[in-house]
Amino acid sequence: MTNINEKRKEWEEKCLKPWLQKAGQREEKFETLSGIEVKTVYDPVDIEHIDYIRDIGYPGEFPYTRGVYPNMYRGRLWTMRQFSGFGTAEDTNRRWKMLLEEGETGLSTAFDFPTLMGVDSDDPLADGEVGKVGVAVDTLKDFEILFDGIPLDQVSTSFTINPPAGIILAMYVAIAEKQGVPKEKIRGTIQNDMLKEFHAQNTLVLPPEPSLKIIVDIFEWGIEHVPKFNLISISGYHIREAGSTAVQELAFTIADGMAYVEAAMERGIDIDRLAPQLSFFFNSHNDFFEEIAKFRAARRMWAKIMRDEYGAKNPRSWWLKFHTQTAGCSLTAQQPLNNVVRTTIQAMAAVLGGTQSLHTNSFDEAWALPSEEAVRVALRTQQIIAYESGIPNVVDPLAGSYYVEWLTDKMEKLAWKYIEDIRKMGDGSMLRGVLRGIENGFFVREISDAAARYQREIEEGKRIVVGVNKFTIEEELKIPILKVDPEVQRRQIERLRKVKAERDNEAVKVALDWLRSAAENDENVMPPIMEAVKCYASIGEIMGVLKEVYGTYKKPIII
Repeated sequence: MTNINEKRKEWEEKCLKPWLQKAGQREEKFETLSGIEVKTVYDPVDIEHIDYIRDIGYPGEFPYTRGVYPNMYRGRLWTMRQFSGFGTAEDTNRRWKMLLEEGETGLSTAFDFPTLMGVDSDDPLADGEVGKVGVAVDTLKDFEILFDGIPLDQVSTSFTINPPAGIILAMYVAIAEKQGVPKEKIRGTIQNDMLKEFHAQNTLVLPPEPSLKIIVDIFEWGIEHVPKFNLISISGYHIREAGSTAVQELAFTIADGMAYVEAAMERGIDIDRLAPQLSFFFNSHNDFFEEIAKFRAARRMWAKIMRDEYGAKNPRSWWLKFHTQTAGCSLTAQQPLNNVVRTTIQAMAAVLGGTQSLHTNSFDEAWALPSEEAVRVALRTQQIIAYESGIPNVVDPLAGSYYVEWLTDKMEKLAWKYIEDIRKMGDGSMLRGVLRGIENGFFVREISDAAARYQREIEEGKRIVVGVNKFTIEEELKIPILKVDPEVQRRQIERLRKVKAERDNEAVKVALDWLRSAAENDENVMPPIMEAVKCYASIGEIMGVLKEVYGTYKKPIII
């Protein structure tokens, strides 16, 4: 490296410095969105500490920096999974069938806010919100309609839901049984990640400790009954949407994952049985190379953690599999067609970073839930990358780039610093550290500070957002807007009342009493939830029992 060092110094003095004196540059310094300062050029000296075999390696081999599968997309493309749901189950079923006909390869469910919070459509708290930001689900009857004509042995389904995640999983299992599909064969993912809710997303119902207990109940039940189903999607996405940097997203997501593993191990769960059913969920934002580096660093970190810290023996347990969604927070209401370009850049970063599945946002989502035209363009974006760009034909094609390898290493080091700080808060336990970070407001403050800094940069013109603070125009909105029928709430309440009138209410009472007893006696709550769902107990009724036993959470004011 001596010759390269000497050559670089010569180049800086004789070439770069005179050029800058003559022509200058756009900014005094250049940074990633995480605030990592980047140089003009990178060369072998910047990565001389990196050992190829130890730190980069080959795809399908530890430390999986280059991907979890040896041939990645040359074998099978990523799953194209568009997040969708609105109105009633009938409305969403029609949208799903349209997307499947257009070439979508996996379903992803958006629920309305009452469902996300575990309250029924006839609850006063649900008034005005039924079916607005996702599909309304109250009982198993809604799932029967939602999956009508969709065979569960031929599709995988993702459910973005947290406090009532176990209830939704039970509904999916019950529908599979009604279709004659063995529960051991169903594929999909429930988000089931309450820790990040306390950091960022804020669909908060139960306190942290009982929330974590129920998650581990789902782990314990799931590895026995639904071995092909991902029992959690450890989510950085919402942390990023709340305003974090890419480094914070990486660090806090990995920390949460470690906390879940420690909670499972405390229960006595075999980590090599659980690990293959853990999945992750990341955001892909505008800083192209930083996002790619983040994905590569995440795989490497998780492999080391699972093998070296938690002693997992099966190489399959060392894999970090992840879903990616393009950055909703980057979409602009101004000049909405510009969002097609943003989404394309973000989707390319996700694919170059080795994602297992991908949702691409629609250009109109800063205004409303996506129209059919907008969601079709979003899906076509993935399909063009898959079939026309040539990007999927070579595994990890940016490996060996001086800049990408330096940035991957830099992001990993910065993320480890956060992780060690969190571990110290827990006196050596990541589980205790994460819970303490929730209690003392650590995560909320870190994310809030980053969000405020980013917004201030935009308002001061230091960070350009095309169409917002530069290259603006006077415009009238010309894109079609999806509007949810105001009759949705009335129809949904009518269906719920009809179900309650026709079901065996004595069987419902027995199932809910069983659930109350299980919760009070620290038993696994999934068997009684499964029974309650099959009796057509509502989400609100089931969550109501859990709230009676565990209490509800009120988020503290953090300054």
